[in-house]
Amino acid sequence: MTALRKLRPRTLWDVHPGPGWGPLPEMLLTLTLVTGLVDAVSILALGRVFVANMTGNVVFAGFALVGSPGFSLGASLFALAGFLIGAYGGGFLTSRAGHDRALQIRAATAAEFGLLAMALIVAGASGGAAATAGTLDLAQGAAPFGAGITYVLALLLAIAMGIQNSVARKLAIPDLTTTVLTMTLTGIGADSPAGRRGHVTLIRRLLVVAVMLAGGALGAWLVLNAGVVVPLALATGLLTILATCAVLASRKPAEWRPVAPAKPAPATASTPAQTPPPN
Repeated sequence: MTALRKLRPRTLWDVHPGPGWGPLPEMLLTLTLVTGLVDAVSILALGRVFVANMTGNVVFAGFALVGSPGFSLGASLFALAGFLIGAYGGGFLTSRAGHDRALQIRAATAAEFGLLAMALIVAGASGGAAATAGTLDLAQGAAPFGAGITYVLALLLAIAMGIQNSVARKLAIPDLTTTVLTMTLTGIGADSPAGRRGHVTLIRRLLVVAVMLAGGALGAWLVLNAGVVVPLALATGLLTILATCAVLASRKPAEWRPVAPAKPAPATASTPAQTPPPN
């Protein structure tokens, strides 16, 4: 029982005195799972393009520029543009929410839900061979979708991932970037796990990697065997739950959702002026 308690996300992240992170670790872990599902769709059905990891996407764009087979320059460029739009939009949404973490995550998950719902509708209505049949049934070298549908899906999914990355950056919860694992894996290898805090950090990072791995594996299996619609529907369903939880959390005051301190009231004419004491 003690070992299981240590693996609870809230226990792994709230290791310092203070108000803690509330439900945010669980919510961002779920967004990490969504990332695995969405990137499985983009890599396996949109022409080898990342919509969440722009480092890989820039490299893929370079491959496409020199004519490497199997890479789509158009999809990579749409994904890059979409991610930048999403990052800007996410920054705008979180700035409108002020310092309240509950309002920040509420705005981000609601926007991301809307974008994934649109992507789900586009994929389902496309009539593409990979929408509901699975990419394993495609002929060798056949494109799962036409260029137009591919670009629209890459754009919508990348905007959603840009918003997600932006809010994760704003919340700045340790090891929960939700879209990339480079620094997390670096920390696993470079940081010493000595002491209780070090072991908690190691378990926390391994959990994040495991969640991303599970999302990617599940998403890939679904794309290969059931088509694009199923993993997109699953990701949209998870975002529906997250957005609902965020709305409920935003209605309850809590220590984990700090707001900016109130500004002191300006002095009025009726306030007596302070005079220095006599020498």
